[in-house]
Amino acid sequence: MWKSFRIGSLFGIPIKLDVTFLLILPVFAVLIGRQIEDAAGIFNEVLGAEIQIAALTGGLTPYLWGLVAAVGLFAGVVLHELGHSLTAQRFGYPIDSITLWLLGGVASLTDMPENWRQEFAIAIAGPTVSMLLGIGSFALFQLLPFGWAGLRFTFAYLAILNVVLAVFNLLPAFPMDGGRVLRALLARNQPYAKATRQAATVGKFFAVLMGLFGLFAWNPLLIAVALFVYIAASGESQQVTMKAAFQDVTVADIMTPADRLQTVGIDTSVEELVQRMFQERHTAYPVLDGGRLVGIATLSDARNVKPVEREAYTVEEIMRNEPPTVEPAADVMGAIEQMRGENVGQLLVVTPDAGWNADGSELIGIISRSDVMTALDVVQQSGSVTPMDKRLAD
Repeated sequence: MWKSFRIGSLFGIPIKLDVTFLLILPVFAVLIGRQIEDAAGIFNEVLGAEIQIAALTGGLTPYLWGLVAAVGLFAGVVLHELGHSLTAQRFGYPIDSITLWLLGGVASLTDMPENWRQEFAIAIAGPTVSMLLGIGSFALFQLLPFGWAGLRFTFAYLAILNVVLAVFNLLPAFPMDGGRVLRALLARNQPYAKATRQAATVGKFFAVLMGLFGLFAWNPLLIAVALFVYIAASGESQQVTMKAAFQDVTVADIMTPADRLQTVGIDTSVEELVQRMFQERHTAYPVLDGGRLVGIATLSDARNVKPVEREAYTVEEIMRNEPPTVEPAADVMGAIEQMRGENVGQLLVVTPDAGWNADGSELIGIISRSDVMTALDVVQQSGSVTPMDKRLAD
């Protein structure tokens, strides 16, 4: 998602709007406004609504009621996500926020439950809320006087859309609600990671079907949902697989140790650094000054210097003086999240609690994304990346 901003909170949970929501809301208002005459006619025929269509079709009136219906729809989406959030909180999982964006809403949990009963309850809560909103909207539609054409149309529209939203979300297209229900049921009798892979496979299959249907019907929103489901299913499956693979694995287990590292001195020229990167196939070098770690020089740092000027610049002038570091006892998943959060490809592994450039700080090794992927391949093929001496000690 893009830039988002907070508009308030419900039950202590921040409610945010992504900028893409501000783009899609008027689109929904226009689409509903253009279809208001046909939709009201269907409501009159199927539901006996007796909506006075003429009262909805003059000037900007269709688009105003379209905006009201669109706002009501997204309010229902917030309540749908609130259903997930409050259920998650009941199980002790904090909620960072609920955000409305281009494709609806998303509740950001700090962590996903691996207990199948908890995930089932959290996943089913959203569609349950949507179904109840649909029933409540239909009840209000029935209670409103026949002369209130706009409100009768709005609540009839919201009744149908909330029920459709509930049913659509229950499709087993992981990571949609139905896909999470499927994973919960699969995880009853098998490992969580395996259940995730199976649910993700089913989710990607449904994503392809949605995408094809969206293309033939030329529904850009459905195509966007299909792409989101496919990418999100792949991403979460990989994340869960990595979490299972690296359980109880520390940074020290998979890092490249200091005695195998290629380093550079502070007086090395940028030209020499680039040549070493090309020859040794490394994109980051710890920088030492008299054996003391003082920074790191990366390919992106070297690229900031024009080729004709690289001989004149030294590593000391381009290096990062305070690069991100990690302790050897840290868990690998925490290191991965740190690399993602700081948008770096590697972390320097240093002595615990030494502080950056403090006396006695020592470079123990480096952990990079390539180290992580290599270790993942090893653990998937052999079942362990833990050094033999550590396993014997255990």
